Amino acid sequence: MTSPKPRQYFIQGITLEGKTFRTSDWAERLAGAMSCFRPDGVQGGIGALIGYSPYCVPRVINGVKCVIVDEALRVIEPMAWDLVMHFARDNSLQLAEACLIPEVRKPQ
Repeated sequence: MTSPKPRQYFIQGITLEGKTFRTSDWAERLAGAMSCFRPDGVQGGIGALIGYSPYCVPRVINGVKCVIVDEALRVIEPMAWDLVMHFARDNSLQLAEACLIPEVRKPQ
């Protein structure tokens, strides 16, 4: 029997009052703070890549900045999960549970 796929949570850059959240780079900053949480751990040295963790990535969806947080982060590092969820709560940001559907690219 396979275990269910972890859920994804979308922290949206819109407050519960319907206002756009500021600063404009909040999603990149939040995801950047979580960048060290990766499936293979932190990779150091000259071959290390700068990028976001697959568990916490910024996106723009329908013109709204979001951070997509994979529930797997809760298992890997509960304190990081709490930081992200408390950020959303403390800033009154809208939070939705959903699943990001990958884009299907048409052959050229």
